[in-house]
Amino acid sequence: MRGAAGMEPLSHRGLPRLSWIDTLYSNFSYGADDYDGEGNEEQKGPPEGSETMPYIDESPTMSPQLSARSQGSGDSTSPTPPEGLAPGVEAGKGLEMRKLVLSGFLASEEIYINQLEALLLPMKPLKATATTSQPVLTIQQIETIFYKIQDIYEIHKEFYDNLCPKVQQWDSQVTMGHLFQKLASQLGVYKAFVDNYKVALETAEKCSQSNNQFQKISEELKVKGPKDSKDSHTSVTMEALLYKPIDRVTRSTLVLHDLLKHTPVDHPDYPLLQDALRISQNFLSSINEDIDPRRTAVTTPKGETRQLVKDGFLVEVSEGSRKLRHVFLFTDVLLCAKLKKTSAGKHQQYDCKWYIPLADLVFPSPEESEASPHVHPFPDHELEDMKMKISALKSEIQKEKANKGQSRAIERLKKKMFENEFLLLLNSPTIPFRIHNRNGKSYLFLLSSDYERSEWREAIQKLQKKDLQAFVLSSVELQVLTGSCFKLRTVHNIPVTSNKDDDESPGLYGFLHVIVHSAKGFKQSANLYCTLEVDSFGYFVSKAKTRVFRDTTEPKWDEEFEIELEGSQSLRILCYEKCYDKTKVNKDNNEIVDKIMGKGQIQLDPQTVETKNWHTDVIEMNGIKVEFSMKFTSRDMSLKRTPSKKQTGVFGVKISVVTKRERSKVPYIVRQCVEEVEKRGIEEVGIYRISGVATDIQALKAVFDANNKDILLMLSDMDINAIAGTLKLYFRELPEPLLTDRLYPAFMEGIALSDPAAKENCMMHLLRSLPDPNLITFLFLLEHLKRVAEKEPINKMSLHNLATVFGPTLLRPSEVESKAHLTSAADIWSHDVMAQVQVLLYYLQHPPISFAELKRNTLYFSTDV
Repeated sequence: MRGAAGMEPLSHRGLPRLSWIDTLYSNFSYGADDYDGEGNEEQKGPPEGSETMPYIDESPTMSPQLSARSQGSGDSTSPTPPEGLAPGVEAGKGLEMRKLVLSGFLASEEIYINQLEALLLPMKPLKATATTSQPVLTIQQIETIFYKIQDIYEIHKEFYDNLCPKVQQWDSQVTMGHLFQKLASQLGVYKAFVDNYKVALETAEKCSQSNNQFQKISEELKVKGPKDSKDSHTSVTMEALLYKPIDRVTRSTLVLHDLLKHTPVDHPDYPLLQDALRISQNFLSSINEDIDPRRTAVTTPKGETRQLVKDGFLVEVSEGSRKLRHVFLFTDVLLCAKLKKTSAGKHQQYDCKWYIPLADLVFPSPEESEASPHVHPFPDHELEDMKMKISALKSEIQKEKANKGQSRAIERLKKKMFENEFLLLLNSPTIPFRIHNRNGKSYLFLLSSDYERSEWREAIQKLQKKDLQAFVLSSVELQVLTGSCFKLRTVHNIPVTSNKDDDESPGLYGFLHVIVHSAKGFKQSANLYCTLEVDSFGYFVSKAKTRVFRDTTEPKWDEEFEIELEGSQSLRILCYEKCYDKTKVNKDNNEIVDKIMGKGQIQLDPQTVETKNWHTDVIEMNGIKVEFSMKFTSRDMSLKRTPSKKQTGVFGVKISVVTKRERSKVPYIVRQCVEEVEKRGIEEVGIYRISGVATDIQALKAVFDANNKDILLMLSDMDINAIAGTLKLYFRELPEPLLTDRLYPAFMEGIALSDPAAKENCMMHLLRSLPDPNLITFLFLLEHLKRVAEKEPINKMSLHNLATVFGPTLLRPSEVESKAHLTSAADIWSHDVMAQVQVLLYYLQHPPISFAELKRNTLYFSTDV
């Protein structure tokens, strides 16, 4: 996890990365003069054996989806209550969630107390030897290493002993707010522990180095397992155990967020929990006041005016980290710049980071890229987290506007949204674009699309056809040129939605059906195929690929694809010549470089697209014409599930009916599609993400519905993306989603819980509540998707990618649910889709879940805090 832009890593203070300090510390802003991400440094994680807690959402206006990983507001004032649960109908559900939250927290408290006991165990014998002629440690060393551990243990033991009977003898009127209020009031003990933490670790390390006896003690402390655990003891190092209170200090705040969320405002606990949360937030803010942001100072180089041909924002990889740059292509020079920091009121200017005369600029061949360092993509789960935050913030802004909220509150939300959109823009691109200076210097940009890489390359190569001379700019010439960038630029704002006017189109949410018919205009025969890209959260994503039409000048694909749109406004079509020469492999991404023959882009105009009829069009690209048709289905329409009138089939028929008829645990269609994908599609790039041809999918659907004897033969000959698409279509057309309409609201609440133990308890309880055919099929699919993700280096499909594809298919709101709570297709995306992805991702990241074990356990707890 990277630190906030321009922030000093905590490692300089001798502390490991503290998630709660990170939270407060990340309350930074990207002004227009500070957007490049410079100053990012890798931060060291906590000691081995410890966990990193989720970020705390200290902002009272955040939606529940954000609470698990959100940046804190750093606001020490009393928090505004979360949306209170209305008494009556909602209260019953809220109190049930309270019980789940508290049960999970109680289990984690037991583990924490056992860890503190293990830490205290050697303290007494060490103290006993300290007064003898052969002490292991001095009294001072013992008091330094074990400082405040006894006090912390007693606080939590008393808290546990008082809370346990209340949870075990549960009734709807139980009160425990006073216990959390008391726990919060004793946080001063933690402050003392934190202040001493660095010295305690250093002392323990020095004592280990100088004393073998203490080293043996500190390397293997025995921690008792929970009462119901199979493991009686676990071995943990002293360093890992000393880190546990650092982790634990956030736990009460996380639980308080969850409890307040599920406590009716008229419940006697509500004001007490609110007060405890206020105390906790004040404490978290106070421990971070001594840290100041550090900014990277840069010098100002200088330049001269020329005709500007193209400019735009690109992500540069410099010194191992990503920086957002504004790149300017002039008639004879490429200039890479960033906005210069200026004092208030002064005219903004650019800093030139570097420039290359076009006469000296060369593109490396794929073979030359071999010597370049490999670029690691940003973790998918962090990108998904950013998307989730952005969607929730958009929803919050719309609510504030609808309720005519304060402009300051809206601006604060917009600022947070910009920060998250900026981070997504900075970290999402993965396609390498390298340029070299003949003098030896090499530069690397990362782009989100092959389309953009081709545009930049073509624009530069077109200018290089002219008679260009190499040159060196004097400092004065460079200053003039850089100064002209601000006036000449054509792209003024970072491409994020928070920069757009309110009346601009929010884009389309739903499914775009595209048929790629044919292409004309090729001068010689080639092996040809097309790809389709759409924009999503400010960058473009490849969504579909036609088959390769061999040795032709007039390919006729006639292939239909269904593409999911996430606020998309543009569709791009790229036409490639397939390269079968395995020597031409790009070492940056281990893919053979195919030649782009043409590319084109069209705007997705809602009025044109949102009709029930197909709209046919031709797109021209470098003399090549591609004919295609498209139509659009909005997300709220796609939520409608139509049960099959033909109950002898499998599509649109209840899963319990199908498994009973087949006398199987998992439907035959699911088993056969999974088996075929694992046999020959598990290494296919983009499996489950790349759309299959719609006509092939419909043919497979008909064969499965008719229970045709030729199913296996047809499967073995069919394109693997069509088989993957058939499996997705089966789950999408179930009369109700696999994880059921009834449990949908509970899944949404469970995934929003911040406390890991409470979340585990709730999410396993929900799985147990599923009908057996649904549960067995879900567990079967889960293990398959995990096996697909094991091949991620080859197929580029991580657990997070797979959760994005399958989450909204397996878990969707019923029509009644969506109509009751949501007003538009964009709202459906904002409120639900990200949370649906998170639910499936939770189970995909979980250790293997056994059906028998799950049914045997009435209460499910994790074995570590």
